[in-house]
Amino acid sequence: MTVETLGGRRRELLMKIVVILLSCVLTLGALEVAARARNWFRYGTTGLVHQSVRDPISGLAVPTPGDTKGSRVSIHVNSRGFRGPELEAPKPASRIRLAFLGASTTFCAEASRDEATWPHLVATKLRAAYPRAEFDYVNAGIPGYRVEHALRNLEFRVKPMNPDFIMYYEATNDIAYDTRRLAEAQGLSREPPVNPSWLASHCLLWSHVEKNVQLFRRQRAAGTRPEQLKFEARDLSRHFQRELTELMLEAKKVAPMVAVATFSYELRREQSREQQLKAASWALYNMPYMSVDGLFRVYEEYNRVIREVAKQTDVILIEDEFVIPGDDTHFFDSYHLADAGNLVMADRIAAALLRSPRFERFMAAHKPAGEGGAPVMPGSRPSQ
Repeated sequence: MTVETLGGRRRELLMKIVVILLSCVLTLGALEVAARARNWFRYGTTGLVHQSVRDPISGLAVPTPGDTKGSRVSIHVNSRGFRGPELEAPKPASRIRLAFLGASTTFCAEASRDEATWPHLVATKLRAAYPRAEFDYVNAGIPGYRVEHALRNLEFRVKPMNPDFIMYYEATNDIAYDTRRLAEAQGLSREPPVNPSWLASHCLLWSHVEKNVQLFRRQRAAGTRPEQLKFEARDLSRHFQRELTELMLEAKKVAPMVAVATFSYELRREQSREQQLKAASWALYNMPYMSVDGLFRVYEEYNRVIREVAKQTDVILIEDEFVIPGDDTHFFDSYHLADAGNLVMADRIAAALLRSPRFERFMAAHKPAGEGGAPVMPGSRPSQ
């Protein structure tokens, strides 16, 4: 073989390697563009669905006012940083203002539009039940908030809106926070539950791949390993109980009517093990030290606390958390509701309020002159 022939083969091999590498780069680039286009069509953005800004008064991260529009989701954040329509200030004396405190399960980013969120639907159903009353609402749910954040949110952002009714709905972020602290103390959690690589933080395609691999791995491990985190449910929930009690008492100083709801989740005891693992996948992704049985214990404990705090602080308790079916039609993931779930959630809340003698008396005090008759709503029953 001549030197010239050998050199030609080397050049040919080098060209093949370059072509293969260029093909790989172009293919990955096309897939990245497709992933970002998918995010754009679904959420109206190529990156994060929500943008936040630090509120200088409260120190809280709050949504940036504006619109996010995609093929699946349309979100409007008003000028005050609340999801939903603009709010008149000062509030007209004749208007009943509803305020809903919570986190992502109240903000409802998974709902297709503002009108499909359960806070909006609750206001709509109360308008139908009391056609001569005037309602508006504040969706004060902010993704990532725990009870301690809700307290500041109430003081600095919701209280100035002069709400007549305040409801709190959230427990999952406090569960994740409380269990993570204990897991760290037991040496089970040495890194953040979601620890994206450098590539994942810069490449949306790889971020999706990495996240799904972690979901699969943690879901599989949860189905085969013994329970990792050791906890006494009553001890774990004490911090949550103290803070929720404080929130309810502070809310009663702000508004004449206060309610708290037990939280709903997709995981159910009557599901098959395979269904349970699927329903718990997002929870296990965020709390990899937990097992399915451990999730049941902690969910039931925190709902017990919610019921106890409602009784101790004398606020309206909204129960029936399992009226929302535990399936993919109603749940977007382990906790967050799809449109169908938001509708059932709104039915659940409105029906509970219309059954409440306390709420009925509250509405009677706000009844326009000449209005008579009790409210009527499908699924509700007269107060006893």
